[in-house]
Amino acid sequence: MSDPRHFWMPFTPNRSFAKQPQVLVRAEGMHYWSDDGNKLLDACSGLFCCALGHGRPEILEAIAEQYQRLDFSPPFRYAQPAAFELADVLAHMMPSRLDRIFFTNSGSESVDTALKIARLYHNAAGEKQRHRFVSRDRGYHGVNFGGVSVAGMEKNRENFGPGIPGVLHKRHTAIETNRLTPGQAENGADLADDLQEFVDTHGADTIAACIVEPIAGSTGILVPPKGYLERLREICDEHGILLIFDEVITGFGRTGKAFAAETFGVVPDIITVAKALTNGAVPMGAVAVRRDIHERITSSAPDGAIEFFHGYTYSAHPLACAAGLATQRIFREEGVFERAAQLAPYFQERIFELQDLSAIKDIRGYGLLAGIDLAPGDRAGDTGTAVLKRLFANNLVVRVTNDTIILAPALVAEREHIDRICDILRTTLASR
Repeated sequence: MSDPRHFWMPFTPNRSFAKQPQVLVRAEGMHYWSDDGNKLLDACSGLFCCALGHGRPEILEAIAEQYQRLDFSPPFRYAQPAAFELADVLAHMMPSRLDRIFFTNSGSESVDTALKIARLYHNAAGEKQRHRFVSRDRGYHGVNFGGVSVAGMEKNRENFGPGIPGVLHKRHTAIETNRLTPGQAENGADLADDLQEFVDTHGADTIAACIVEPIAGSTGILVPPKGYLERLREICDEHGILLIFDEVITGFGRTGKAFAAETFGVVPDIITVAKALTNGAVPMGAVAVRRDIHERITSSAPDGAIEFFHGYTYSAHPLACAAGLATQRIFREEGVFERAAQLAPYFQERIFELQDLSAIKDIRGYGLLAGIDLAPGDRAGDTGTAVLKRLFANNLVVRVTNDTIILAPALVAEREHIDRICDILRTTLASR
């Protein structure tokens, strides 16, 4: 076996992991297999990525066929057919007029791209003073410096400094009065008025964009209160501020519709996606931009000049495009989003049945997403880490952030999988 010390693991307590490794060696359908042969139920779609479950042969075949025809083509000043085809598919899926697609390789890159587009849009209108971004506490927008700057995670600022200047954070929506509330709560829409306060304090003409996850995912599944997203849209419209939805987690059926923007009936100006775009088979992200934003930016440059000095070596990689096209085809042909919408009420019902356990402080959820807050130990994160290891030993793979269990089963899960997830959770948490 290779020396495990050579691999510096991301978002992992490496020294602790070395003492009790959790190694996955195979995946199929709703399950992983560990290196010691145990079959584990995947309760988080890998990392919100594998919405169709693992090992779909249609995606493998599409990647292999593309590789034999064209393995790589330079994305700067050249293009390849699959990029146009996938962009067209996504453009027709997106909310009205968000039909200009820029490809990236991850959610982190999608966020940084969206932030650049927002500033460039205002620059093109002669408003270069609009440099500020507004986000919110407990938001997560990836790990590049732009995303870290707008994210509302204290550890990021402690470890990496203040990031880009001019970022303001609204309060998060996980308030005590909404504890143990299924779906959207009645209280908290007024928290959106933090954006208006920033307008009043700093001036609307200094703010480029407001970025939020419709449902804050990685910090614990924070569901927006009724009216919250609508109020953000109103304030942005009133003051010429772009509204960016980070749908890296919520995109592609997680809320029962293609995008949470459709689910909640609020259309932003820019949407970032990744993860389930290719079912996790090949890294890929994308940014969907409102048509007039694209036109303002492109028309502001002289003929023959590059309009957007930005891009990645692997933007619209042929293999990623092939995986994306195959994934989106399965979503359509198998009615996967509709299937997820039908399963969601049962999933939420079973998860909220766990609230009688003394180990649980709060439960939040929407669609096929749920967050379970655990009673913390002496140090934040200790309980979550211990529970993660015990769940793995009990053949369940979940995502844990600090002392919160995050669940996001594949959209193709059956009721029996939901039952098994909840049974393992109950057994594990009851034995603390």
